[in-house]
Amino acid sequence: MRLDKYLCDALGATRKEATKIIKSGDVTVNDIVQKSGAVKVTDTCLVEWQGREIQKPGPRYIMLFKPDGFVCSHEDGFNQTAFMLLDEVKIEDLHFAGRLDVDTTGLVLITDDGKWSHRITSPKHKCEKTYRVWLADPIGSDYVEKFAQGIELRNEKSATLPARLEVVDQDKNELLLTITEGKYHQVKRMFAALGNKVEKLHRERIGQIELDGELALGEYRFLTQKEIDSVWN
Repeated sequence: MRLDKYLCDALGATRKEATKIIKSGDVTVNDIVQKSGAVKVTDTCLVEWQGREIQKPGPRYIMLFKPDGFVCSHEDGFNQTAFMLLDEVKIEDLHFAGRLDVDTTGLVLITDDGKWSHRITSPKHKCEKTYRVWLADPIGSDYVEKFAQGIELRNEKSATLPARLEVVDQDKNELLLTITEGKYHQVKRMFAALGNKVEKLHRERIGQIELDGELALGEYRFLTQKEIDSVWN
């Protein structure tokens, strides 16, 4: 693919705009400044503009460390949207592969690949999600067993699917919870059904994809090919 066509697809730029960007001398291919739009770009090339990698055209798969106070939607009348944290083009083409509540932190996956996100969010695939939970009140001695059996939620016709609960710190009321569903406010409602309240909630894992420990709150990165492919396993 020609470099100018690559920039048009990746940045949503016109051919004239792409030509101007290239002639500015701010575009490099494999660390070499290029000023001709005719330069050939392959899948293995590293293309950068002003020191920032320009992702090759095609589906995008992003891992975001969502902070508290951001909603997982394109628009919201009261809170900031998590899309504001992305420095990417064509934001309108992206969507969340599983949302988090405004006050929940942690791993959020963002993509423009509908089939890939459906694999994560569709109930029939039972994709695991792991949350770190801090409760207001002490952890009941029967919690692990009750979660394994399924919890009866208010206004639901059936109990939740069996979930895996692990006590991390009894004194701090800290646990790890792994579920395979995505019901509305499910984690908070499960503990509320047992008479307890979630004080803090943080998602650490979706399927085999774990939140990158190198990411700071509000930062993001593109997924590796191994992470992308893991969703289909």
